[in-house]
Amino acid sequence: MTIKAAGQLRTAETARNEAVEPSGPVAHFGPDEPLRLDAGRELSPFQIAYNTYGTLNADRSNAIYVCHALTGDHHVASTNPVTGRDGWWSSIIGPGKPIDTDRYFVICSNVIGGCMGSTGPASIDPATGEPYGLDLPVLTIRDMVRAQAMLVDRLGIDTLFAVIGGSMGGMQCLQWAVSYPERVFAALPIATGARHSSQNIAFHEVGRQAVMADPDWRAGRYILEGTRPHKGLAVARMAAHITYLSEAALQRKFGRNLQDREVLGFGFDADFQIESYLRHQGMTFVDRFDANSYLYMTRAMDYFDIAGDFGGRLGDAFKNTRTRFCLVSFSSDWLFPTEESRAVVHALNAAAASVSFVEIETDRGHDAFLLEEPEFFGAIRGFLSSAARARGIG
Repeated sequence: MTIKAAGQLRTAETARNEAVEPSGPVAHFGPDEPLRLDAGRELSPFQIAYNTYGTLNADRSNAIYVCHALTGDHHVASTNPVTGRDGWWSSIIGPGKPIDTDRYFVICSNVIGGCMGSTGPASIDPATGEPYGLDLPVLTIRDMVRAQAMLVDRLGIDTLFAVIGGSMGGMQCLQWAVSYPERVFAALPIATGARHSSQNIAFHEVGRQAVMADPDWRAGRYILEGTRPHKGLAVARMAAHITYLSEAALQRKFGRNLQDREVLGFGFDADFQIESYLRHQGMTFVDRFDANSYLYMTRAMDYFDIAGDFGGRLGDAFKNTRTRFCLVSFSSDWLFPTEESRAVVHALNAAAASVSFVEIETDRGHDAFLLEEPEFFGAIRGFLSSAARARGIG
């Protein structure tokens, strides 16, 4: 076995352990505290893995809930135990940073359906003693937020100062503001929309079909049968990763440059740097993420449609809201283009809500919300500071 292969196995084993027995804080909800799901079923018992940063103030008014994106987790500003890397928003969350932990108490949990310690398809079904696999009920963004609200209750917090998230995290942010308007003082949805577009659903379906076409998927029972559909999941990740970038960024970074060669190979190895990059993205992803979780979480995003519960009238979803909003989009994001954020802004205006909007000029595509963008950092800091003054947070 090569050193690289041994390292990949260790990473995969660590990921599996974290899915079942996470190394950080876990909130357990017993049979008397079921999570009621949109699918008409209950999930019980269940657990939520989470992290906190900073200190909750005396009147419990400074709590910020950070919601993660599709392939993120609750290690938002701390070392990821699977990859050993810094948290995915370590540049934004911390002392003196835009989300200042000297001032705010930050909570981030792994979503229900995830694979980093919250109950998901890799978790053990108490009824069978085996991993849930596809026996886990299909979940929605609203289900994820219901579970988060139960965690906030468990932490003894009545009202959140702010809810923040990008992409799928932005969906959760919007759902928080609609489901629990009285509990959210400020909301900062980033690079997201009020529903998933048909194009985005199409990309997700390609990814799901890639996973399910892998013979090692075994109808979702791969953990029991000792296999991993790593090839199918890698292809799904490659296809999705393209949507996170922009054509300008790809051209700037890779162009048509060849990978470790001077001339074309006239074969099907990775001739181009972009091919090698995507293959690397795919193979490193499968070591840390569960394939069934990928199915469940992409499906939850597909089902998301805020206006669907209000007769298709998005403005009605925010009727009488007192939450302060700031929406952020990125000019080169074609996964959640600016017009989707503007549609939410228009609906909030129609509901006479307090709302501001910032479009960040960048060629870095959808993933810009995970990168160091000074104007983006300034927007977060400015909005939170203004809301904190209104909230009376010193």
